[in-house]
Amino acid sequence: MPKSAILNKIGSQVRVNLDLVRDRIPEKLSETLANNPRGKIVGYKMTDGRGGIGFVLELSDGTTNWFFSDEISSR
Repeated sequence: MPKSAILNKIGSQVRVNLDLVRDRIPEKLSETLANNPRGKIVGYKMTDGRGGIGFVLELSDGTTNWFFSDEISSR
């Protein structure tokens, strides 16, 4: 089964790979992730163009942002 078909459960703690998102996110979000790249999955988002599912994460500062599935890991 391809990795994109495996969904992490809502409530799971994951880590955002800052190297993969740095070029598309605002500076404030980049700073938040540099301080703490972990977040909790609070929802899913259908993505366009890549044909997959993204994850909505609640970050350490209480904000929510979405990321493509290949930009996060459960490690």
